[in-house]
Amino acid sequence: MYKRILVAIDGSQAAKLALEEALKIAEAAQATVTAIFVAEHVAQMVDVGTGLVEQQATGTAATEAAMATFEDARALFEQRNVRGLTRTIEAYGEDIVTVLCRVAQECEVDLVAMGTHGRHGIGRMFLGSVAEAFFRRTEMPVLLVRRERDIDEIPSGL
Repeated sequence: MYKRILVAIDGSQAAKLALEEALKIAEAAQATVTAIFVAEHVAQMVDVGTGLVEQQATGTAATEAAMATFEDARALFEQRNVRGLTRTIEAYGEDIVTVLCRVAQECEVDLVAMGTHGRHGIGRMFLGSVAEAFFRRTEMPVLLVRRERDIDEIPSGL
């Protein structure tokens, strides 16, 4: 059934839950899981008059977040005895959804697992949803895992 599963991870609780679900499927199907972290790089202003471009430090926050997230993923791979890979994908000028679609096609995955924060209404309108955009753009099977909402996040009156 599923032999190659791609999981988008970003260190969030929703992504961790998606990885857990992907690992359950991988255990049952003896599949390989590839966990990817998309590192966005914000365009920098450059003073071309001076001929100097300020280089970003290699230890960016995104890189540090990816490394911590990968350590957790590798521990879970070993714990569950699942074949797993981790990759950081650099997104220079591309949006995250485009990168995820491209990588999923390149890896010829059978399933993509993603966490979703479950935002709705104005929150979703302003913050957007990578998971929703990916789901709408791809034709491959997608497992969306919604994180549990904290009691403080539930609007009054519900």
